[in-house]
Amino acid sequence: MSVTLAIARNETRRIFATPLAWTVLAIVQGILGIVFLLLLLEYAQSPDRQEHYTGLADYIGNGLYGFATLLLLMVMPLLTMRVFAEERRSGSLSLLLASPASLVDIVLGKFLGLASFVLVTVALIAAMPLMLLVGSDLDLGRIAAGLLGLLLLTLAFAAAGLFVSTLTREPVLAAVGSFGLLLSFWLMQVLGTRPGITGDVLGYLALTSHFENLRRGIFSSADVAYYLLFTTLFLWLAVLRLDSERG
Repeated sequence: MSVTLAIARNETRRIFATPLAWTVLAIVQGILGIVFLLLLLEYAQSPDRQEHYTGLADYIGNGLYGFATLLLLMVMPLLTMRVFAEERRSGSLSLLLASPASLVDIVLGKFLGLASFVLVTVALIAAMPLMLLVGSDLDLGRIAAGLLGLLLLTLAFAAAGLFVSTLTREPVLAAVGSFGLLLSFWLMQVLGTRPGITGDVLGYLALTSHFENLRRGIFSSADVAYYLLFTTLFLWLAVLRLDSERG
């Protein structure tokens, strides 16, 4: 475990030492800040919206969290593309694989480093709706469920991107491949609307279908289990890919 944490600390420093991480944080917060203000103005100026939604948390959750998922779908491949691809290109991956650290330690350490960035991102997003605690009766359960869904969804993005990064030595190819993979799982929700067992299976496998329940404040252990299994699967695939390279 100490090896995993050491790799995680190194990966965290590596991520936050790059201008890319801070640029991504600034852009995400800037765009979501504008969206948040527009949502507040629309809600305050439209009685129809206030009647349609069950409260301010409902309206903010549907708008802010939904837009955040689109942004994170686009930016997470930029963070994950360098995890293994750049190390393979520079030759440092061979040294890492030759070290006494197990492949599980390496993959988990890298993932925990990415998770630290995800936690910071979600915490900054959470600050916006929580500001409404001053002067409004905010449904904290609804806000918390949406944030949990956003966290789990983004960690799933990170795990899938980490796996794709093990497949190539070119970070740009890793970013494009990660985006394509995530978009495929995203679009399964559209195909899931088709009748029949195929539609049901694709709808269940879609990344966003489980997020929708949490965004609406409906906590289900099945949705949480889906994201945990999705994340674990791609971390396991990353271990297998590195194992084939070490062998």
